[in-house]
Amino acid sequence: MASHLHFGEDDFLNCRFAVSPLWETQDAVRTLRRPDRQGYHVPWLRRIRTAAAGLDLAPLWLLMPRRGHSPDWLGAPPIGPAATFEEEIAAVRAADPEAAREDTARSLACTPGALASEQGRAWLADPVRMVRELADALEVAWRVLVEPEWPRLRALLEADVAFHSRRLAEVGLGTLLPELDARLSWDGRTLTLPGGVYERRLGGRGLVLMPSVFCWPDVITGFDPPWQPTLVYPARGVGGLWAEPGARTPEALVRLLGRNRAAVLAALDDPASTTALAHRLNLAPSSVSSHLSVLRESGLLTARRYGHQVLYERTPLGMALASGG
Repeated sequence: MASHLHFGEDDFLNCRFAVSPLWETQDAVRTLRRPDRQGYHVPWLRRIRTAAAGLDLAPLWLLMPRRGHSPDWLGAPPIGPAATFEEEIAAVRAADPEAAREDTARSLACTPGALASEQGRAWLADPVRMVRELADALEVAWRVLVEPEWPRLRALLEADVAFHSRRLAEVGLGTLLPELDARLSWDGRTLTLPGGVYERRLGGRGLVLMPSVFCWPDVITGFDPPWQPTLVYPARGVGGLWAEPGARTPEALVRLLGRNRAAVLAALDDPASTTALAHRLNLAPSSVSSHLSVLRESGLLTARRYGHQVLYERTPLGMALASGG
């Protein structure tokens, strides 16, 4: 089975990248219930185990069918390229109750018995209360599960956006889209995605491209009007997201460069900014900046500016040293 997104001329001009703390919160909640998503996130799961046990996530899980529709109003595409959680949850709270009721009923129908359940009937009978209760549940999940880790998550997501934005400028949209995930294919006008059976013409609205920490191994697309169509794909570097500082640093490299400088070089499996490395390694940004300067002057790194960020990546010599080659 496959789904198809058909592009027109205007759609190529209306594609954008975005990062969404609201989406990451929803997918963090999903991950707690889906063992197939947990492989990369075991350290995080251990850290939040006690706090998560005190949350009532059943109402949110009821609207997260494994296959089928999740309510668009509860997790709409981000309203800007770098919207805050506060901005996004305010949009959820401002949802039209009747539209939310219809959207929620569609989602409940995807889970056997959910429409007739006590919770489902209560929501559909009082959509104003439903909007308030579900927004409250999402906000609590954000505070407990995601906000304490958001600097680390945001750094990884922003590094992904910077990298793929550069690739977009270098190779164009048609080459970039299959690079986001090997399961995506492009024939010049149509993007083919795994799963689903729908055909959708973007109609000039373009596509939001959104990396996610928690969506792996899934690639997700959807959103009906009035929301902009969105493609959610696994972010680059998620496999090393929770690694402890220095955990993958070769000891020989430590003896050569010193522990922190070696850790900076070893952490650059993917291009990253000073801020991202500082969060990843639990080092002061000023210290990371100093190490990056020395490594660059030694021919082990290159730097390239993208927008307001400077991304660092290894040279061939830096790759050889980091791998022990």
